[in-house]
Amino acid sequence: MPTKHSLVGFLLYTVDMEIKEFREIVWDYYRDHARAMPWREHPSPYNVVVSEFMLQQTQVSRVEPKFLQWIELWPDFASLANAPVVEVLAVWKGLGYNRRALRLQEVARLVTAEYAGTLPATQAQLVALPGIGPGTAGAIMAYAWNQPVVFIETNIRRVFLHHFFSDQDNVPDSELMPLIASALDRELPREWYWALMDYGTYLKSQFVNPNRRSRHYTRQSKFEGSHRQLRGILLERAIAGETLRADVGIENYDLESVGRALDELANEGFLVSAGDGFTIKV
Repeated sequence: MPTKHSLVGFLLYTVDMEIKEFREIVWDYYRDHARAMPWREHPSPYNVVVSEFMLQQTQVSRVEPKFLQWIELWPDFASLANAPVVEVLAVWKGLGYNRRALRLQEVARLVTAEYAGTLPATQAQLVALPGIGPGTAGAIMAYAWNQPVVFIETNIRRVFLHHFFSDQDNVPDSELMPLIASALDRELPREWYWALMDYGTYLKSQFVNPNRRSRHYTRQSKFEGSHRQLRGILLERAIAGETLRADVGIENYDLESVGRALDELANEGFLVSAGDGFTIKV
C-alpha cells in the first residue's frame, strides 16, 4: 500500500508532466501561428501601455489601425499628455468604452509630471495609475520589461480552463494562478504570454468559450438600445461640435435617460457646462 509521502510525490510528478506537455502544446502552436502586431515588434513601455488600454474588450483587428494612428500622432507620454481631449476622443472612436481613452491620457499626464516621462516599473506603482489593475500591471511588466510576473486575463483564463478544468464549473481564479505560475517560462516570459494570448484566441474560435466555466464570467450586455449606446451617441455629437441639452430628445431614448447620460459624461470629464447645455472638453 503506498504511503502518504509516495502518493504526494506521485501527484506532484503527474502535475509536472501535465505542465510540461501543456507548455509543449502552447509553444508548438505559437511557433506555427504567432501573430505579428506593431506593439510586439516594438514593445516599449509606452507602446505596451497604449496597446493594453486599447485591447481591453476590443478585438486585435480593430485595435491595430487605431494603434498605428495613435502612435503617429502621440509617440510618447509627453505628447499624449498635452493632446487636446477632443482629439484624443476623436481618434479613439470605434474602440468603445471611451472612458479608457481619458484614463490613458491621465496615465500619460501623471507619468510626465511625476516620473519625468518614464513609466514606473513596479507593480505597486503601476496599479496606482488610473485604469491599471493587477492584470494590466502584470501584462505591462511582462511585455515591456520581460519580467516573469504571474497575471491573468481573458485569454490566459480561457487556456487554463480548457486544459486543466474541462469538466468543472464555477472555477475561481485562485485555482488557476498556481498553474499559471508553474507553467510560466521564466526565461522567456514575454514570448510565453504572447503564446498564451495567441493560443487562447485560437481556442475561442474552436470551442464553446471555456471562460463560461469561470466563477468570474459575465456576459457583455446588449449594446443596441443600451445606456452605453446613448452615451456613445451623445459623445460623438459633442466631438462633432454640437452643444448638448438635456431637454432635447435622442431617438429611442427618453429625456430622463438623456439627462442622466449627460450628467455622467460631465462628471467623468468628457463634457463641460456651456450655458444651458454641455460641450466637449477641450
